[in-house]
Amino acid sequence: MNEEAVTKTQLHEEAGTQSEQIAAGQEKPTPQAGPAWSLPMRLGFRFAFVYLVLYSFPGPLEFIPGVGSLFGWYFAAWKKIVIWTGAHVLHLSRPVPYNFTGSGDTLHDYIQNLLIVVIAVVGMLVWSALDRKRLEYRYLHRWLRFYVRLVLGAILLSYGAAKVIKSQFPYPFLSRLIEPYGDSSPMGLLWTFMGYSRSYNIFTGLVEMVGGALVIVPRLATVGALLAVGAVANVFILNMTYDVPVKLFSFNLLLMGGFLLLPEVRRLTNVLVLNRAAEPVVAPPLFQRRWLSVGLLAVQLLFLVYCTSAFLYRSYQGSRRYGNLAPRPPLYGIYTVDDFTLDGQLHPPLFNDDLRWRYVVFDLYTFVGIQLPEGSVQRYLGKLDLKAGTLQLSKREDKNWKANFTIDASTPGLITLKGEMDGKKIQARLRKLDLNAFLLNSNGTHWIQPDR
Repeated sequence: MNEEAVTKTQLHEEAGTQSEQIAAGQEKPTPQAGPAWSLPMRLGFRFAFVYLVLYSFPGPLEFIPGVGSLFGWYFAAWKKIVIWTGAHVLHLSRPVPYNFTGSGDTLHDYIQNLLIVVIAVVGMLVWSALDRKRLEYRYLHRWLRFYVRLVLGAILLSYGAAKVIKSQFPYPFLSRLIEPYGDSSPMGLLWTFMGYSRSYNIFTGLVEMVGGALVIVPRLATVGALLAVGAVANVFILNMTYDVPVKLFSFNLLLMGGFLLLPEVRRLTNVLVLNRAAEPVVAPPLFQRRWLSVGLLAVQLLFLVYCTSAFLYRSYQGSRRYGNLAPRPPLYGIYTVDDFTLDGQLHPPLFNDDLRWRYVVFDLYTFVGIQLPEGSVQRYLGKLDLKAGTLQLSKREDKNWKANFTIDASTPGLITLKGEMDGKKIQARLRKLDLNAFLLNSNGTHWIQPDR
């Protein structure tokens, strides 16, 4: 028997022994090293590993109650590093502001993302110098995929839940119905478009939630990544074209989805484009012991159940506070101004009168809007006390500004206001409008278009 035959016999015997161990529930074999990766693949993986971990951390731990608060030091450290970089490296003329807002496209965010790229490049070079002999990272790649799947899946579940139960895009404010179309900001236009349709919200939310759920389940991660990339690509394009300040974040989510799909590109191309057969991929377990692998799967499924229920509940609570389920204030509605007197002088409804009120809106969250004849809507914070018959208006941007009125709403649908604003005495009689008079509220969906 020659040397080659002996080697083959030994390999068959080892494979048989390993198969018996697996069947008996014993330790699984240590994954064997596969073909060597090319140099660009190794460099790309090292960069991706550092970048994705730095960008995603502390996710998905931050979604777990009581755990996210433990990483305040991490965000504080980034704040100091970014401010120092802006002053001493980029030599900006003013300090980098750091304000926690809903925006993800602040100067701070862009500098932080730039730093992550730089650190990833440096990390790739140092890693490559210290680990020159390693020819592949299949095992570490599987762990990175595991981490990215949990982060991306949790974020998609969060975004989707906010649409399935409408809290991200509540129905448009009443003041939006009387605001001139051309006065809408691009982002405001998108929010009106999304907020109008409950059905479209549910559809897009389900796509995001299903994609996020499938990404978390190991055997379904590829189809989940396909859904995730499609959903996030749509979000990214909307953010770009409607000037929504979450462009940077959605782009990074798109990168995460692309990272998950990259190893499957050839197989997907064979099946979807070239009409060729694709061999199944058998992913080796992350642990050699079977009970650890089963436990890790259970953790992923529990994480999926927790995120789904927690985000749906959070969205429900948000909708009750500031969405479609929020309680309407007592005088909620749009009121046309029938009579308006300023300093004792009656002002008829003329469009060239920039002092007369045209509409008064009692909106959600105690907001009060006043529209002038030229179309602009002035928004105020309202403090209404119907028992005392008083209404106080204030401005967010000027805490010292106040306007006080007495209010008579004893007749349903009619309101009389008397008071003073900006040193001028005002008396106005308001009449409530039927909200269904607005086409946006009354049109609905027609399966068969009516004859016009």
